[in-house]
Amino acid sequence: LEQSNTIGSGISSRNSEVIHAGIYYDKNIMPFKSKFCVEGKQLLYDYCRERDISHRQCGKLLVATDEEQRDVGLPQLVEYASKNGVHDLQIVSKEDIAVYEPNVLCSGGVFSPSTGIVDSHAFMTSLLADAEENGTTLALHCRIKGGRIIPTNSEEKGSIVLDVDDSEIACDNVIICAGLATDKIASAILSTCLPVKESDSLSNRNMDLQIPKQ
Repeated sequence: LEQSNTIGSGISSRNSEVIHAGIYYDKNIMPFKSKFCVEGKQLLYDYCRERDISHRQCGKLLVATDEEQRDVGLPQLVEYASKNGVHDLQIVSKEDIAVYEPNVLCSGGVFSPSTGIVDSHAFMTSLLADAEENGTTLALHCRIKGGRIIPTNSEEKGSIVLDVDDSEIACDNVIICAGLATDKIASAILSTCLPVKESDSLSNRNMDLQIPKQ
């Protein structure tokens, strides 16, 4: 279900289209992000090549603007990356960077050769084609206002009923990927069976509601 006239016109298209190398995440603090970023990078490159999606492994320069960043910050990034399984970072001097990009003034930097860029719109179109080949039906111009959870002792079909343009759709499972509206839709559904306070915050923007009947 998509409220717009096409897919990926909201948050999904408001990004830098960077294929990240997996440099920044501290493995001890964010183990899943560090793991999935590195593994996902290679999977994304493979997928783009298989589907002929426009992309480029152009690399990225991370520069230090002062000596402290050069001597402390950059080595810390290299350490994070190495622990995450990214071993191709290269410490480069300001003279080396002047060759890469003469207009950048810095104290030194790190070159990440596995960082790249991708055409996010072509990528999303390819994902849609994969989904449709596997039985998915896309319905555009469908605005979800909320929903309700079906009690376990009810004879209604499904586990969740969505309010879609004043019509109801019964679902077994609901995955909400509505960008900035994700928490509002999830709260509207959950509030039908759980007390939700104004101060409560649903921080995960993409949510998978699975409420099986007993």
